[in-house]
Parts: sequence; structure tokens; C-alpha cells
Amino acid sequence: MTSGESNANTTTRAGYSLAMFPGIGTVINVVAIIGGAGLGILLGQRLNSKTRTLLTDVLGLATLLGAASALIPMWSNRYVESLAQGWPLLVVLGSLLIGGLIGSALKLEDRLDHLGENLRKRFKASQESPFVEGFVSASLLFAIGPLAILGSISDGMSSGIDQLVLKSTLDFFAAMAFASSLGWGVAVAALPVAIYQGFWTLVGLGLGEILEGYQVDAMTIVGGVLLIGIGLRLLNIKHVAVGNLLPALAVAPLLAMLVHSLS
Repeated sequence: MTSGESNANTTTRAGYSLAMFPGIGTVINVVAIIGGAGLGILLGQRLNSKTRTLLTDVLGLATLLGAASALIPMWSNRYVESLAQGWPLLVVLGSLLIGGLIGSALKLEDRLDHLGENLRKRFKASQESPFVEGFVSASLLFAIGPLAILGSISDGMSSGIDQLVLKSTLDFFAAMAFASSLGWGVAVAALPVAIYQGFWTLVGLGLGEILEGYQVDAMTIVGGVLLIGIGLRLLNIKHVAVGNLLPALAVAPLLAMLVHSLS
């Protein structure tokens, strides 16, 4: 056996060992969120109210920057060429409208707020604390994006956790920054993240890859729009009911597939 073959086998064994246990990527992600939030809270206690407000504004601006990055696939060849002319934007608009109607009918925003309020009481956070805002904003921020879905599916298929390790690194620093101004609600956001990514891990475990590239693009773009809503909330510009728009993330790949099949 040549040295090249030996190195290749070693790499394969190492990659296999990382993917032996489906779900380990999400476990790492949850630990990163809680750890980052805990560190952020320790730092936040040493900051005055003006500094914490400034940090929240910075987070809002950074979230808008993340939204801009998520919108880039809107102009990618893969997405544009997969849909009929004029439909790339209409798929996003239709997904948001349909998803918004579903979310409003299910009162998802109210349910999220109610869940956050119950958790605030359970964790004995004060009424004046931004617990609910931290929980809702962080839950949406950590769950939105292709890494959460594709990384979890890859984890479920035992084909690697590289994507979730990358996401965990990003979430650690984001949780630290958020928690320094928004408190323990950011740490509790690890719960819905675990459930959401756990679901996609099961999908990967049972069905394998189910989304085409252009469908992921559609979901990413819609997620970018939702991130804009989160950014506007953090900057106190407009309180967008982002929770009611969450179903749009599920509608986007389905609507894109329908348009693609009819193209």
C-alpha cells in the first residue's frame, strides 16, 4: 500500500468516526449556543445599559448584513435558470404570502411569545428583562439558513458534520453577542434549535437528500427576508411578526419545485 493510499484511508476513517453517531452535530451546536450565551451573560453584567443598547444595535446591523448574504442566491445562475423567466422573485413573494397566511392562521407569533413568556417565568427572569425578545430572535436566527438544514441532513446520513461544526462556531459568537444584551432567553433558544435540527437529522437518516440546489436557494432567500425582519426588530425600526412568516421556509422549496416542473 502506498503512502498516498494510507493517508486516504486514514482520512476516510477519521471522517467516518466523526459521523458515526447521527445527531452529534446538533449536540455540538446546542452546546455552542449555551456556552456562548453563558459567556455573553457574564460579560453583559459588567456593561451599562447604554453599552448593552449599543450592542443590540450592532446585532441588528450584523443581522441585516447576514440577510444580505442570504439574498445572494436570488441572482445565482442555479436558481434563476431553474425557474421560468420572471418567476424567481414571484416564488419568494408567493412563499412569503402563503407562509404568512398559514402562520397568521396558526398564530405562530403569539405562540412563540407565549412560549417565551412561560420560559421567562420558569427561569424567573424579571418582567423588564428582554427574555422573550432574546428567545424569539435567537431561535429564528439560529434556525434560519441552509447550514441548519443541509448540515443536519448530512449528519443524519452519516456523511459528515463539517457544516454543523461551522454553524456551531458562528452560533457561539452570535449567542455571546446576543446574550450580552438580551440575557438568558438566547440560551433557551437552544431548545427549538435542537428540535428543528433534530427533525432534519431524522429526515436525512430516513430519506437522504431530498432538496435540489435551487430549492435550497429558494429557502435561503426567504430566510434572508426573515432575517431582515429580525434586524428591523432589533433596531426598533419596525416590529415585523417574523414568527408568522416561518411557514414560508417550508413553502419556498415546494413552490420552487412546482414552478420548476411547469417550466
